[in-house]
Amino acid sequence: MQVWPGQAYPLGATYDGAGTNFAVFSEAAERIELCLLHDDGSETAVELRESDAFVRHAYLPGVMPGQRYGFRVHGPYEPERGLRCNSAKLLLDPYARAVCGETSWDEAVYGYHFAEPDERNDLDSAPHTMASVVVNPYFDWGDDRPPRTDYHETVIYEAHVKGLTMRHPGLPEDLRGTYAALAHPAVIDHLTSLGVTAIELMPVHQFVHDHRLVDAGLRNYWGYNTIGFFAPHNAYASWGDRGQQVLEFKQAVRALHEAGIEVILDVVYNHTAEGNHLGPTLSFRGLDNASYYRLVEDDPRYYMDTTGTGNSLLMRSPHVLQLIMDSLRYWVTEMHVDGFRFDLASTLARQFHEVDRLSSFFDLVQQDPVVSQVKLIAEPWDIGEGGYQVGNFPPLWTEWNGRYRDTVRDLWRGEPRTLAEFGSRLTGSSDLYQGDGRRPLASINFVTCHDGFTLHDLVAYDKKHNDANGEDNKDGESHNRSWNCGVEGETDDAEVLALRQRQMRNFVATLLLSQGVPMLSHGDEFARTQSGNNNAYCQDNELSWVRWPEGDEDRGIFEFTRAMIWLRRDHPVFRRRRFFHGRPMEGTHDELSDISWFTPDGEEMRMADWQEAQARSLTVFLNGNAISEPDLRGERIADDSFLLMFNAHHEPMDFVVPVNHGRQWQVVVDTARPDPVPPGEGPKAAAGDRITLPDRSLTVLRRPA
Repeated sequence: MQVWPGQAYPLGATYDGAGTNFAVFSEAAERIELCLLHDDGSETAVELRESDAFVRHAYLPGVMPGQRYGFRVHGPYEPERGLRCNSAKLLLDPYARAVCGETSWDEAVYGYHFAEPDERNDLDSAPHTMASVVVNPYFDWGDDRPPRTDYHETVIYEAHVKGLTMRHPGLPEDLRGTYAALAHPAVIDHLTSLGVTAIELMPVHQFVHDHRLVDAGLRNYWGYNTIGFFAPHNAYASWGDRGQQVLEFKQAVRALHEAGIEVILDVVYNHTAEGNHLGPTLSFRGLDNASYYRLVEDDPRYYMDTTGTGNSLLMRSPHVLQLIMDSLRYWVTEMHVDGFRFDLASTLARQFHEVDRLSSFFDLVQQDPVVSQVKLIAEPWDIGEGGYQVGNFPPLWTEWNGRYRDTVRDLWRGEPRTLAEFGSRLTGSSDLYQGDGRRPLASINFVTCHDGFTLHDLVAYDKKHNDANGEDNKDGESHNRSWNCGVEGETDDAEVLALRQRQMRNFVATLLLSQGVPMLSHGDEFARTQSGNNNAYCQDNELSWVRWPEGDEDRGIFEFTRAMIWLRRDHPVFRRRRFFHGRPMEGTHDELSDISWFTPDGEEMRMADWQEAQARSLTVFLNGNAISEPDLRGERIADDSFLLMFNAHHEPMDFVVPVNHGRQWQVVVDTARPDPVPPGEGPKAAAGDRITLPDRSLTVLRRPA
């Protein structure tokens, strides 16, 4: 076999049409072997003799796409110094573009013996671990273009590749649960009909099913256990894992783009699947443990953990930062994705102990000409000290707004003293985002997501029911701000079922009427249930998969959700790019404020009204003639005006249509109805009229511009 010196960059395996360049970083290694793996179980070892700045490299002519490979690192195994090199462990390339196979949890994949944790384990892990794969980077993207949907026009749909598609009756069985299923017209037609503009995919980076879960007959369904930051998860490919998963993912992105749908990835750069000091040796740990992970300073045998998974990546390491930035750029430039949602993003800001808003990672993102131009969404918390950082991320970033979720849930379940904060959440959370120059669009609003109750379960369960997870119902959040509407779980009581349907419509309507960027959770448009399980991370089965309605089955919540999305799309007053001013807009003849707040009696809200403990009802006036931002051509935006009447009280209430804010109004949304209000057919009302809203319902009235 010919071995040429090759290049130190790019890292990973780079195929150029004639051969492949291999490059891998390790400061701890004394020697590194590149192992080419053969189908008969044998391997050919090639020592990487060339080294530049701790990057070993070589070019092998004739090595083609589909070739499986791994690394063996010779070096010190001294856990007390944070060093865990062991040449008996076949290691994944951190920059592998594809990964083949699955890890079987034999003792050989661990660096120690189960019976003697302090004793080095020299069993060969190759028969039991995954392999890296050389891929062909060439792909015909045709005329693919990123949709580049502005945030104010964005509606995000959080989805799981397998969970969304596994039970779809319109998909061939061999495509269900795969990237190819996302590209199928049956799925794309649903997304476009619903009106969403972006699909936010739960982790598709190559991940590992934890040893503990596999032993219990479960799986790491959600996928927040990454081992390959460049490789699409191979189990979601329908026709092979020797690089086919890369092609299939690209085809899915291309098809979604053709439909005008952006692709956002939920990414997990805060930790890896190697876990704590008792975890397996799969890649980073064996290459250079101390360069990749945050170790306990006083005893580097152990790992600092702000993620709850056993380890945290070392965010002050230049090699970790390079890995993350290279990965992000790769997914944008080569895989054409449109943005990222960063899991436990507070961990990415931990250069040392505390969360640092000005950490190196955010500096790198800010100046990067590629990554800075896509959607950047933070989950702004981790489990470490000071980890809850909602509202504290830099200006380029948007954030999952957990305070929005909590406040909206509290309002509709009848919690006292909720109105004041609800007013802030409804109007874009200026208290969180205005101070640093951000706008309402920094708030990613959601009521439900993958983590927690589904929309159906939010109104059907007071308590979590996670027994299927095998943790004695101790896992998952215990304070869900949910309300079962009087009966825990399934029921035949018609009144309870009607109330639950109304509550679901209330949540959907509130979400789509709020300033900011709305996010829906897949299957909520069909009122899917997880039977009260609020932590279905390990349930890769019908409990978690979306159940699609068939035939004439009731689609009421779907039709209502779709109607609300299209109402939002048609009216810019619900998706303003700037915060409300609370006064008339200069340069117009309209003397009305851009927003006004009223009691149900039609009187302007006073400070005491906001603070009243039992107040759960109000009217909001949105002035479509007082939108302060111009359109893309600098022209003034004018829209219809709306009255939003919220009755979260447990009894019906009369609402007075405010005087001096419009003579004639028409109902366009009424959550007390089981079906959407047909366009132009809603009841009419005049200034001063009384409208009775049933208990726990929401009505929207429109006044033409």
